[in-house]
Amino acid sequence: MAVLINFKICDNDKACGGVAACPTGAIYYDEEKETLAIDNSKCISCGLCEKECPIGAIKVAKDDKEYEILKKQIEDDPRKIRDLFVDRYGAAPLSEFFMLDSEDIEKKTDCKDIVLIEFYNDDSIQCLLKSIPIKELLKNFPESTLFYKVEINEQLTNKFEIKELPALVAFKNGKMIGKIEGYYMESDKDNMLEKLEYIVKDK
Repeated sequence: MAVLINFKICDNDKACGGVAACPTGAIYYDEEKETLAIDNSKCISCGLCEKECPIGAIKVAKDDKEYEILKKQIEDDPRKIRDLFVDRYGAAPLSEFFMLDSEDIEKKTDCKDIVLIEFYNDDSIQCLLKSIPIKELLKNFPESTLFYKVEINEQLTNKFEIKELPALVAFKNGKMIGKIEGYYMESDKDNMLEKLEYIVKDK
């Protein structure tokens, strides 16, 4: 009879699948406050929002007792919001630090160091908690390795022959040396790292 959201692990995105799935509007995005919000007077405990949340941040209580149990679980969750909000591959950019304008790609990649550019668009963005932190992708690379995010356009799609987003493209000395296409969850991190290390090996 009530919805709870664990904001310690929720990226608070207006594109939340739980909002889209709710048949009554009990869970919605408050544009004024820029946050997900709940009107439990509308909740019918159908559980559709809970099923749509890939990381379990949304919970539906069927009675008061279960509500109190779920509420305490959220309160006791040791995770911190600051641990969630770090830039990640496949997730929405959080800071300007990694952002690069498309017209600057040539200038930034024309160097002897490895440069990794993630191409993305709004449709390719996934949940923060499922996505791989950039620092995890770079942990086995030299400190000189550079990483940028670029919002893709048709010209870039054609130039780098990108068929699936997000795409991670590796450059050295101004030339593309390889790419990885598609989304990789945190659980797929080792697989992605293996592919990435193969691309840059001996380069």
